Amino acid sequence: ILNPGPTIVTEKYFENTLCMTFNCSLWQDNSMSVKRFAFARFSEVTEQCFLLFTLILLMFLASLTGNALIATAIWTNPVLHTPMYFFLANLSLLEIGYTCSVIPKMLQSLVSEARGISREECATQMFFFTLFAISEFCLLAAMAFDRYMAICSPLHYATRMSRGVCVHLAMVSWGVGCMTTSSVTSPHPVFAVAILCISSPFLLIASYGRILTVVLSMPSPKGRRKALSTCSSHLLVVTLFYGSGSVTYLRPKASHSPGIDKLLALFYTVVTSMLNPIIYSLWNKEVKAALRRTLDKKKVLTHR
Repeated sequence: ILNPGPTIVTEKYFENTLCMTFNCSLWQDNSMSVKRFAFARFSEVTEQCFLLFTLILLMFLASLTGNALIATAIWTNPVLHTPMYFFLANLSLLEIGYTCSVIPKMLQSLVSEARGISREECATQMFFFTLFAISEFCLLAAMAFDRYMAICSPLHYATRMSRGVCVHLAMVSWGVGCMTTSSVTSPHPVFAVAILCISSPFLLIASYGRILTVVLSMPSPKGRRKALSTCSSHLLVVTLFYGSGSVTYLRPKASHSPGIDKLLALFYTVVTSMLNPIIYSLWNKEVKAALRRTLDKKKVLTHR
């Protein structure tokens, strides 16, 4: 956020066409600074806004429920206390924070006449949104490294991906998010951070090329299927998250349009978070079994 310095804060509004990305960098013009931001709606038709409100609310609830169930199932089932599922539980927690940082205000703006947000509220919201997003970028890279070690170096996997190593990788992911978010003070560092956080982890995710080579050379068809099943879900999640983020923040400014920007914002703030639990639960038998056990336990407790 730009420091306005000794300027007079006015009541002037700034129409934010990217209504769900919350770009809160202060706009200055002749010693005038913005005090509030106004969101541009998807539609000015009330019925369409209520329909979109219902759709986003359902996806938001599905995202919260799915991610909470996966995190609970992993923590309560000892069979899932492995590095891969440890990272998946952290990913679910990040997704919960990620969506909760923006969706409630988005829903309010769809049905309320008060479509503005103060500069302080916007800065706070952007802080947490960026924190969770950057942490997730780093955690996805850590998950890719975990799969690389599991498939390409299975004999050393237990020692190289010990519990301590996994905890440190998770802490680094969260820590990078905190430190990077705290250091963002202007639009130019914002762009630099976007390039760093989106491009750098691709160096680790490129390890999937090596993983694919190793998998295809496996003599056992069963081993190939198992290896591909554990990697395909993560690779799809990475593609959705990195792809939508890259298209949104790294494409040329000339190619931006309000309609496309709104759809992209809706996709990477709501849709991806809702799809992640579905992808991991549908493609992973162990997660599905753990979810059934967790739900059965809840039913027993409810009946009691």
